[in-house]
Amino acid sequence: MRAVGLFTHGGPEVLQVVDLPEVHAGPGQVRIRVHAATVNPTDILARNGTRAEQQKADPPPYVPGMDLAGIVDDVGSGVPDRLKLGDAVMAIVVPKGSQGAYREQIVLDARSVVHVPAGKTATEASTLPMNGLTARLSLDLLKLSPGQVIAVTGAAGAYGGYVIQLAKTEGLTVIADASEKDEKLVASLGADIVVRRGDDVASRIRGHFPQGVDGLADGAVLNERVIPAVRDGGAFTSVRGFEGIPQRDIRFTTTFVRNYAQEFEKLDQLRQLVEDGRITLRVAEVYPPEKAADAHRRLEAGGTRGRLVIRF
Repeated sequence: MRAVGLFTHGGPEVLQVVDLPEVHAGPGQVRIRVHAATVNPTDILARNGTRAEQQKADPPPYVPGMDLAGIVDDVGSGVPDRLKLGDAVMAIVVPKGSQGAYREQIVLDARSVVHVPAGKTATEASTLPMNGLTARLSLDLLKLSPGQVIAVTGAAGAYGGYVIQLAKTEGLTVIADASEKDEKLVASLGADIVVRRGDDVASRIRGHFPQGVDGLADGAVLNERVIPAVRDGGAFTSVRGFEGIPQRDIRFTTTFVRNYAQEFEKLDQLRQLVEDGRITLRVAEVYPPEKAADAHRRLEAGGTRGRLVIRF
């Protein structure tokens, strides 16, 4: 069974197609024949050594990847009737050792798996689980109410785009950042106000909301540089573990998607929003497993709009 993994950390060139043993579904689990796995920034950290300390608890090869789509081809005992052999599904993966999404066969807890949105391909559906659930968790942590204002940095990215679209379904006003070439894209996702991105984006946000915004989702990982955009007593959530600098009664949280990895109800709600036309799935380019290194190179070069997908 083929997978894309690494034995040593380094640049994209360390990725290689490896052969792994066949796996079988146990109680409460399903096996998925993977057709598509998405390439995300977190996969770069798994490859380049940033997470080497956590990974060394398991033997290589280390297989990256946090979301996928495919077909259920084995069902363990105790799996609810909502999942059956032959179902087209998507899932979120918390990588551990060789248990990452870049493999053509994977066993997962049924609570991490839901059906793909009707009318969508595996390639399209694979772009939703990890980033969509991350956006969902960020909004849950911010705890904003209809009519309040959220700022989104990194708005043209997958996470940022999902935050915008989910925020609009909940009656929030959205101010988001973008480069000049991405302004139309970010506006098309539903942002009410688009400001130019950059390290000084907080001042541009304050130009529209002098008292500051009610909440901020920092997809651009600007951290302390964008805190000034938030009002006294507002909320700020990060995506890379930044815990904030206590000030002005701002409530800081960190968004770790693994906390939602088995919240299939939330993933299924995202599926429904796609079917309702309220969430957009964006695919930038598709690669075969043998070209996974090229996908990593492109992602690291920056400017990707939509997700890169490895198709098995």
